[in-house]
Amino acid sequence: MVKQNKLLIFILTIGVFGIINTEMGVIGILPTLAEHFGVSISKAGLLVSLFALVIAVSGPTMPLFFAGIDRKKVMLLVLGIFVLGSVVSIFTTNFTVALLARIVPAFFHPIYCSLAFSVAAASVSKAEAPKAVSKVFIGVSAGMVVGVPIASFLANTASLQMAMAFFALINIIAFIATMIYIPSMPVKEKLSYGSQLSVLKKLITWQSIVAVIFLNSAVFGVYSYLAEYLKTVTAMSSNSITIMLVVFGGANIIGNIVAGKLLTNNAAKSVMVFPFALVAVYIALFLFGQFSIPVAVITLVWGILAGIGGNINQYWIMSSAPEAPDFANGLFISSCNVGTTIGTAAGGLFISGIGTEYVIFVGILSLILGLISIIVRNYSKQSQTKPLAS
Repeated sequence: MVKQNKLLIFILTIGVFGIINTEMGVIGILPTLAEHFGVSISKAGLLVSLFALVIAVSGPTMPLFFAGIDRKKVMLLVLGIFVLGSVVSIFTTNFTVALLARIVPAFFHPIYCSLAFSVAAASVSKAEAPKAVSKVFIGVSAGMVVGVPIASFLANTASLQMAMAFFALINIIAFIATMIYIPSMPVKEKLSYGSQLSVLKKLITWQSIVAVIFLNSAVFGVYSYLAEYLKTVTAMSSNSITIMLVVFGGANIIGNIVAGKLLTNNAAKSVMVFPFALVAVYIALFLFGQFSIPVAVITLVWGILAGIGGNINQYWIMSSAPEAPDFANGLFISSCNVGTTIGTAAGGLFISGIGTEYVIFVGILSLILGLISIIVRNYSKQSQTKPLAS
């Protein structure tokens, strides 16, 4: 049974990696995609921002619609749709078709991620559940940071089609492994979501959502255009850009490890300090963005802070609604993707309007708004159980 549970969690981790990798992997090849489809870099950014927007909309709702269906069948459905979307992306030369091939799978993205966390937790004892879920989160982190440099490397050394094929391959592996090794998992009891939805009546929930939107916008409003920034402002070669993306990815994983200790020892202080630390990094990047060595050091620190930020976002929403962890997880996914959508869209506007180097100010402005949201939430913490309306 123990071996079976380990295999189940490993397959879920691969599945989550494949899905997050499909979402975030295009960040490293946005300039190449823009050139391939003959569109501007800001328009190519829609491949990131619209994907995130769809997830933001479907995050709290889609998992509810599929809650009563055999979990294995749902996982196969989602992975199959992601495979199909990736295959279409390999062969299409039409930007609109490519956009649709990403938007359709995006609706199903929250279903698999939410399901992966709940299945992992249910596969072990209650005491071991956090460890099981944390292992699946490795797939989330890897999908966000490892897929970007791999896709960039494949696009630069082989072809854009090979980079897109990489997305398809991971999802195919997860699909086959799920089909062969994961047993049927019929839902024995469909849970009522009435009590979970009630957390939306709490003011602190909405304050947390707003803060997370701005904090995620601060990271991905800039990071989504990192490859373009390094190419245009720092004048790095394609291979050097790939190395920088690897540095950011590795640093992000370090940040995840550091965040666990920070949030355990002093969560409130860590949340308050984070915006100040990231603003300092962005100011340094704006001042020294033309110099390769300082940019490399800044990227390392930035990557660590981005990893910490992801954990802070999850903690901030989960701590506002601990009585409804499943629904809170859906809100976390949605809030992060709303932030990604806003940040990426704003970044594209700044780049097309005043220049690539000024995309940094999207991050700084988002952090200021995020800090204000954090302060407001802290001051009104006493109203955590007070409903918006009686």
